[in-house]
This record gives sequence, C-alpha cells and structure tokens, in this order.
Amino acid sequence: MSSQTYLSDLFSLDGRVAVVTGGSSGIGRSITEALARAGASVVVVARTETSLKATVDELAEHGCRAAWVSADLATRDGIRAGAEEAARAFGEPDILVNCAGVNLRPPMGELTDEEWDTTMTVNLEAPHLLGQRFGPGMADRGFGRIIHISSQQAHRAFVQSGAYGVSKGALESLARSQAEAWSPYGVTCNTLVPGFVMTPLNTRLSSDPEKVAALAERTLIGRNGLAEDFAGAAVFLASRASSYVTGQAIFVDGGFSVH
Repeated sequence: MSSQTYLSDLFSLDGRVAVVTGGSSGIGRSITEALARAGASVVVVARTETSLKATVDELAEHGCRAAWVSADLATRDGIRAGAEEAARAFGEPDILVNCAGVNLRPPMGELTDEEWDTTMTVNLEAPHLLGQRFGPGMADRGFGRIIHISSQQAHRAFVQSGAYGVSKGALESLARSQAEAWSPYGVTCNTLVPGFVMTPLNTRLSSDPEKVAALAERTLIGRNGLAEDFAGAAVFLASRASSYVTGQAIFVDGGFSVH
C-alpha cells in the first residue's frame, strides 16, 4: 500500500456529507474548505447570503461539491428550518460542525435578558437542536462526527467573558453528553478550542494592537492563530482517523492555554 493510499484511507472524506454552521467566515470558512477539499459534500449554513454564495463559488473553483443555506440560528424555528433545508441539499449528514456564534459581551452587570437569550440560543441551543436532529440518524447508520468550536473562555474568565464564556463552557459539556449518548454507535463528539484568532467575531480585540501583541506573546509559538490553523484538526476529527477520540476538548491555540 502506498503512503498516498494509506493516508487517503485514513483521512479521506469521500462520500461523506458535512453541515457547517458559521461556515462562510473566519474559522468556519477554513473548516468548510478543508472538509470539502478532503472530499466531503459540504452544506454551509449562515445568515448572510452574499458571503454564503462567495464561499460556495470559491469551493466550486476547487472542484468541490457545496451548497448553502441561509438560516437564522437565533430562533428555534430558524434552527429547525435551517436543519431541514440543509438535509435536502445532499442528504442526511455524516458530519456536523457547529461554528456559528455570537460574541455579545457587555460588562456582566449590564447584561440584558435579550443578550443572554441570543447568546445561549446561537452558541448553545443551535448545536443542541442540530445534534438532536442529526445525531440519532448518524447513530443508526453507524458513523457520525459532531464537532463544536468552543473558546478559551470555556475554561477561564478574561476580557469580559460574560454570557459568552458560559455558553462555551456549556457547549463543551454538551459534547460530552452527546458523546455518552451516541459514541457506542460510531458517532464521536468533540470540541476544538481556539486561542486568539483574528476573525470578524473578535473585532473588538483585533482593533487594539497592544492587546493583540500581548496575546501573541502569551502563546508558546509566538503568534496568534489563523483560521487555516484549524483545517488539519477538523479533517482529523471528521475522518475515520479519529474513531477512538470522543468527548474531548482539543486545544488548537499555539500553547496559549498552557503558558
């Protein structure tokens, strides 16, 4: 067996269907491209049609099979409607990546009910409801991969973690609960934990050069993260190679969390 054949057998996503929420920008877009270029048919779910179309068009230029769904993940009805539309594109998914998120972080004493509810719905309830919709089917078919994107603030409080940190901490607990429920049937559920990455979700910090530099210095590698740093980890967790990895929070942070 050649090395190319071996690697393809281990990591290829040929024949798989993936749904990626928040897949048209930032880390989500990098993961979308990685899964698609590894062979999966990918459905990108987000709100803004222009960025969705641009993402799918770019994937088509690489010869990838992709579709998009515009959905409002801030309401239960929007989440459920988006899930059904996503399943119609290429069939029931084998891979679910929950990357969509909102980053509303006023000072804790000023946090409104609306900000709390929106944060919990997008960051936690959407991954839960999408898991409820797709997880049992994955288990019935004997293969599935659920991947959540968490945050350092699931583990430590800083820069006004507020409701955002709470939602991400709960998201990692959700992954463990999903793993307990479905891993005996071939469905692994894991979380990727980024360090500081210059994405639209982090515009508040990104606009402060001193804070950006300080965050880079805190890593062991010496730089802040890039969206493309998540491609390999995502393909690993989505592929056959990760069949014995489940319920884990995997840090892709340049050593930020251990420094």
